[in-house]
Amino acid sequence: MATDYKQEENGVVALRKEREEDDIDLDLDEEEDEEEQQNWEDWNEEDDEVGDDENFYDSEMLCLFCDSLYTCSNLLFQHCASSHHFDFNAIKKILSLDFYGCFKLINYIRFQVSEKTCWCCRITCESKQELQHHLHEVASFENYKLPWDDDKYLTPFMEEDPLLYSFGDDEEGEDDGYVPEKVLRDVGSSEKVSNDDNCAIEQFSSKLKSPLENGEWSSSPESDIKTANLLEKSTVNGFVGAGEGASSHQKVKDRQLSLSSAEVAANEIKDINKNYFGSYSSFGIHREMISDKVRTDAYRRAILENPSLLKGAVVMDVGCGTGILSLFAAQARASRVIAVEASKKMASVAAQVAKDNGLLSSESSGEAKHLCTGKIEVVQAMVEELENAKRIKPESVDVLLSEWMGYCLLYESMLSSVLYARDKWLKPGGAILPDTATIFVAGFGRGGTSLPFWENVYGFNMSCIGKEVVEDAAQLPLVDTIDGCDIVTETQVLQSFDLVTMKHQEMDFTGKVELAPKSDALDDDPAELSSKMGKCHGLVLWFETGFTKRFCREMPTILSTSPNTPKTHWSQTILTFKEPITMGKGKQVGSDGSGAVGSDACPAGRIQSRISIVRGAQHRSIDISMEISAIGPDGRRRSWPVQMFKME
Repeated sequence: MATDYKQEENGVVALRKEREEDDIDLDLDEEEDEEEQQNWEDWNEEDDEVGDDENFYDSEMLCLFCDSLYTCSNLLFQHCASSHHFDFNAIKKILSLDFYGCFKLINYIRFQVSEKTCWCCRITCESKQELQHHLHEVASFENYKLPWDDDKYLTPFMEEDPLLYSFGDDEEGEDDGYVPEKVLRDVGSSEKVSNDDNCAIEQFSSKLKSPLENGEWSSSPESDIKTANLLEKSTVNGFVGAGEGASSHQKVKDRQLSLSSAEVAANEIKDINKNYFGSYSSFGIHREMISDKVRTDAYRRAILENPSLLKGAVVMDVGCGTGILSLFAAQARASRVIAVEASKKMASVAAQVAKDNGLLSSESSGEAKHLCTGKIEVVQAMVEELENAKRIKPESVDVLLSEWMGYCLLYESMLSSVLYARDKWLKPGGAILPDTATIFVAGFGRGGTSLPFWENVYGFNMSCIGKEVVEDAAQLPLVDTIDGCDIVTETQVLQSFDLVTMKHQEMDFTGKVELAPKSDALDDDPAELSSKMGKCHGLVLWFETGFTKRFCREMPTILSTSPNTPKTHWSQTILTFKEPITMGKGKQVGSDGSGAVGSDACPAGRIQSRISIVRGAQHRSIDISMEISAIGPDGRRRSWPVQMFKME
């Protein structure tokens, strides 16, 4: 009995204890509920941006090129590919773009479109509608440089751009290690970011820049934070953009890659410069240039036959090579000639040549003044680094002399070095030789192609080869000579430069021309003159440089590379159409106007062309784009897709 009572008492105590524990648990639950409710109210009041973020995820995405809106990136990119010739997924795959590369590409395109500029060829159009018509695919991704590979494009161009964190969400059938956002939140809630990670994020954010202000990218803490938030949300190809789910090792690795990109670009430029100047160490190329009588005689006349300009002047020769122009300047009784040459070998050769002719200055040779009494000082350096190699007072040069022209005038981009020297050392009112440059354009006929050659090779027809050669020529610019008799249109000026006043950015330009057929270049028709027709197979570019009366008062001179003048080592630059355009004057016999403009059924009366020449992404190269439209006698227009040419 006592035992039963004891057991009952123990049961009551246990029950009372259990109830007390339950009461405590209920109190704790109530306290937690109150705390959660308080936290919820605080979250609603103070952290509305979280709700905004959820709405942000559901926002419609704006097309990169037009005003169309889409709810998912996959549909948006399908639209871009079909309507705007921009295949995001293909470009991403071909160029192996990582998350940052895609992020930059999107911001780069939005910026270019806002400037009415083609993202691919960087041609600027007059209107957004014209840009829509102009957009085209990249001709080739071989050796393609990324113009968006700049940290400024890490900043969203649009303040709220949902596409920036969702461009990888809709990819199907690819196992790229994509981590769903929910998983990232779970991981982020259970793991804390290390101090090293926070430092990496802070340093990375400090590198970001805000959108354009007055044409310049400027720093903005607010935009840095927004960009960092976007990067935290973004996950693509297994990489978490600076968020809690990203590993410290991965973030540091990507930050190091970002920081090293500028160094890589600088090293690439150094390598290109080294190869470029090294190529001029070959005596063969200097013999070719000196043997070019059109070139050398033009400079010799400008220097020696204008004594009022050169006598007693301080002359700087940019890119002196063998020193031939410096020798002319010394012969013209200049008081001092500073011959600048980047190639170590050629600088040594130029100094030896000047010494052998008694024209080397003691300043250059380091020998006693009585042994070297000449006027030529040879400095081995790029003109941009001349300050480090030799003390020359700013604005102390009377005459700036250089043979800087390349193929199509601007290839090799040496003009920028001349403009740098002009701004740094030329006196106000000083002379530049030459002081003008002009690019001309005209259409060429069948004789300017290789077709006639392959049609009769020792009596055999090899025209199939000729057709393939012409097709290849439509992909690459050709540097070759064209006979003046093969020009089938009037000649027009594409662009003119005044080297005294031009700015560096003017080296990139777009020119528009309208070309009418030459009557004497069209095929004869026995019926009447008005029925003459001929085919235009492409456009040919050449240039002239002028030593004008502005500085060469006694003997102005022109150096021309025209097809109608003696040949030069520059030849001409040939841009071949993908298909020839039939041209004619007046009403064509047998033409009812129903055929396609530019065909034999409806010859074009005019060809309108828009040509852009810009410095390429690869240092010292240039990119050329050509847009062609044929205008029929009834005013109808036919346009062809833009053609891209790279000279590198």
